[in-house]
Amino acid sequence: MKPAVKVLWLVLATLGLSACGDSDQEDLQRWMVEERAQVKPSVPPISEPKKFTPQAYTEASSFEPFNMLKLTQALRRESNQPSTSELIAPELARRKEALEAFPLDTMAMVGSMNRNGQPVALVRVDKLLYKVRVGEYLGLNYGRITRINETEVALREIVQDAAGEWIERVATLQLQESAK
Repeated sequence: MKPAVKVLWLVLATLGLSACGDSDQEDLQRWMVEERAQVKPSVPPISEPKKFTPQAYTEASSFEPFNMLKLTQALRRESNQPSTSELIAPELARRKEALEAFPLDTMAMVGSMNRNGQPVALVRVDKLLYKVRVGEYLGLNYGRITRINETEVALREIVQDAAGEWIERVATLQLQESAK
């Protein structure tokens, strides 16, 4: 190719490319402005907020669902334990025994033996020895002796729990080694 033809092709390519560059951008910008002007946004108005009217709490006077008394009664019904009156009524109706005047922590088991095939424990209270058998009572909490062996006396006591209900619990007097 001749140098004049090469220059001509170069000039024509430059003119063609320069015509494409800026005119398309201007057309695009103009079209965008026209479209924005034609489109009107339609935003529905927000409704006014509803007025809050507080409701009065009417359940304050009713029974609390997590009341300790209600829970203990439900647990007792499920476990078939005797009711409060069934536990304490017989204890209140009987005559108190001598060792029921002393708390358990002032008593000490100092020995045991078998008498006529029945276990007997020796209990010391205020420097005096007492013989006790199964079925007798000890302590301030209606403690009835349920078992006696060589090392301990087991009792069933009736005490009030935190809710004021009468419940049974187990207590023991352990054999005390005396220091000589």
